[in-house]
Amino acid sequence: MPTPTEKFIDFHIDHPQVYDELVRLAREAKAAGKGRIGIRMLWEVARWNLWLGTSAAEYKLNNNYHSRYARFIMHAESDLAGIFAIRELKD
Repeated sequence: MPTPTEKFIDFHIDHPQVYDELVRLAREAKAAGKGRIGIRMLWEVARWNLWLGTSAAEYKLNNNYHSRYARFIMHAESDLAGIFAIRELKD
């Protein structure tokens, strides 16, 4: 049985537009002077934006993934390091 992290990786590979949208939104907030951002807030905006551009049956944003996206984004995008407040990850 795949772990939650393995499921996240599979989802990310299948839906790279989610990462792109979250990074876009985080950079938009940062450019507006926001130093700390809640990933859940961006998650809901991304959910809305992506839902408008796809069929509802195409995919859904699982709430179990947003904390992993926050960590991934802060690790992969040096300009966004430390922008999200995170808690210990339970896998």
